[in-house]
Amino acid sequence: MEAKDIIEAKAIIRRISMSPRKMRVVANQVRGQRVGDALTSLSFMPKKAAGIIAKALTSAAANAEDKSGGTVDIDALTIKLITVDGGRISKRFMPRAMGRANRINHRSSHLTVVVSDEV
Repeated sequence: MEAKDIIEAKAIIRRISMSPRKMRVVANQVRGQRVGDALTSLSFMPKKAAGIIAKALTSAAANAEDKSGGTVDIDALTIKLITVDGGRISKRFMPRAMGRANRINHRSSHLTVVVSDEV
């Protein structure tokens, strides 16, 4: 008997203009789910991060299908790893009273999604 090859594929989105803390809330909801179930639940979430994660998840599933030559069943894929890391921080200043200024940090994120057909 021949051992079944495990297909793994990933998608990376860099410099998303959203703080990692906001994105992790959505990423934690879909971690470990099947791709179809995760896309369904993401479509009903009223968060901006849900659309971004859904796009990356669709891309990772397409990468898995391309990598396998079209033999992998997309419904059988599961989210093996989903990470949200911090990206660059754009520092801006807002003028305040009496000649002072407060710093405003515009945070960004890097999203990595790995899907696999491993059970």
